[in-house]
Amino acid sequence: QVQLVESGGGLVQPGGSLSVSCAASGSRVSFYHMNWYRQAPGKQRELVATITTTGNTNYADSVKGRFTISRDNAKNMVYLQMNSLKPEDTAVYYCNAHWAVENYWGQGTQVTVSS
Repeated sequence: QVQLVESGGGLVQPGGSLSVSCAASGSRVSFYHMNWYRQAPGKQRELVATITTTGNTNYADSVKGRFTISRDNAKNMVYLQMNSLKPEDTAVYYCNAHWAVENYWGQGTQVTVSS
């Protein structure tokens, strides 16, 4: 079992930056592919960024070049640095740990991009 707790969401102006964090307990983040998803009101949850067990990263086209996913194995944390934020980035951001049949979710953190 992995418990995931997101933090760091908030309100930011368009063009601004924000970093959200995911604290894991119960197991090591290095054992899982770690993902950030987001879900905007009235929309399906979408995959934003992935960091694999080997450290490879992948991004949705909509955030490529603006968002960076990283992992700190010593702290057992995963981060999502978001730059050049747009109003369409407004959503609840969820941390996810996935390996084989194991799939764990955090409770989410709200990110609102608005002037």
